Amino acid sequence: MSRPIEEFKRTLESVAAIANAQLTGDPTTVITGITLSSNSVQEGDLFIALPGEKTHGAEFATDAIARGATAVLTDEAGAAKISGVPVIVSSNPRRAAGVISAWFYSEPMRDLYSVGVTGTNGKTTVTTLLHQIMSLAGRESGLIGTVETRIGEEVIASKRTTPESSDLQALSAMMRERHMRNLVMEVSSHAIALERIRGSHFAVVAFTNLSQDHLDFHKTMEAYFATKAKLFTFEFADLAVINIDDAYGLKLKEITELPVMTVSRHDQSATWHYASITKDYVGAHVAIRGGGGILIEGKVHLHGGYNFDNLLMAVAIATESGIDPIDIAAILPQLTGAAGRLESVRLGQKFTALVDYAHSPDAVTRVLETAHEISGGRVIAVLGCGGDRDASKRALMGKALQEGADVAIFTSDNPRSEKADAILVQMTLGLEIQEPSAVIEDRSAAIKAAVNEAKDGDLVIVLGKGHEKGQEINGVVQPFDDRIELAKAIEDKK
Repeated sequence: MSRPIEEFKRTLESVAAIANAQLTGDPTTVITGITLSSNSVQEGDLFIALPGEKTHGAEFATDAIARGATAVLTDEAGAAKISGVPVIVSSNPRRAAGVISAWFYSEPMRDLYSVGVTGTNGKTTVTTLLHQIMSLAGRESGLIGTVETRIGEEVIASKRTTPESSDLQALSAMMRERHMRNLVMEVSSHAIALERIRGSHFAVVAFTNLSQDHLDFHKTMEAYFATKAKLFTFEFADLAVINIDDAYGLKLKEITELPVMTVSRHDQSATWHYASITKDYVGAHVAIRGGGGILIEGKVHLHGGYNFDNLLMAVAIATESGIDPIDIAAILPQLTGAAGRLESVRLGQKFTALVDYAHSPDAVTRVLETAHEISGGRVIAVLGCGGDRDASKRALMGKALQEGADVAIFTSDNPRSEKADAILVQMTLGLEIQEPSAVIEDRSAAIKAAVNEAKDGDLVIVLGKGHEKGQEINGVVQPFDDRIELAKAIEDKK
């Protein structure tokens, strides 16, 4: 992971004091960096060894020390495995990692207009649209999210939706160093629960919606919502922007301690709402009302009700950040949305071909509703469910596929350590699948079957993996891009 050019130095005595932790070793030892990955250690780093589900980070401490780590922060169990360098022992090393990382880099997120967006669906599109608006308005901006991380013109591949705390704060410091004015980022529920954002502070936090996902991790919807709600406190932010068309959004509006700016596609009492949406085959003309009588009108090349929700939120935050509504109106036609979100594959074929990241029951239902709005014919949809993830949503996703598509093709996604055929059994449980719908385990073959089934005016949509460029099977990630597979299938048909 890249780091700022500016040199940062802290003594272990000051690190231990900030972390409220116990130091064993020379308190005058200086650290010049922080990392949670032994593979990323640089000379002078503090290596943070966290307890994990299968292994303890302390198992990698010897390697980290060999690479140049001058000290280790861990818990009591980890400390017992470490020798040769000073050790800081914390009762909660995850929380300490966030606090220390933000402090080490002098709280860079407070020096930027930082925006954090959370919710089950829409995070990537909201952040992408907001980043595009800011950039097109002449504001140098950083972006951190599922698809990619951007620091001005530099693009860095993202490993996860929200980076570990040491990487997040280093990236923010790089943005500050390069005179970025804004940071727009996705905040996942895992990042909140695992303390990756501890020490962070946002000018604005935004909530899109909540529907069933990640219950393998959170166990219940109540716990999932409670995790999201932790972000909406003065510890992390100054202002909340909440979609009140969502039932959980309404609940969050009532319980958050933050001042709230509401957005709604349907409720004109919301701070930000639509005066009108006039759709056509290439998108829509929108008229957006904001606080103080603001009116922003323009043409957008977006489809689907949920994308209008995403646009509304992005416009509301952009205006709140100080961008002139007149400039935003001029920018609207230039917005392109996020990679792998209703992304079109065009090779001159006489049917529509799209790829979308939808991988929860609600997202599948929404995107297939949008597909019917766009299509002049049948909707032919391909979908699988990921392995080693929330198994309780598989049957719901299968039902959503069958009910939402004219032709439903069930296939594999990222099986990971599970058997793809076993996942498909769970996904199709209780469903009666009749031709031309089918179960085709091989994802490439399933995409080809969907394309071969398409007639003029139909719409083929491949769901679940979106922007991803690999398929994980038995622990090995093999090259696989739905967009490329779809293009190959179309070429072979022509």
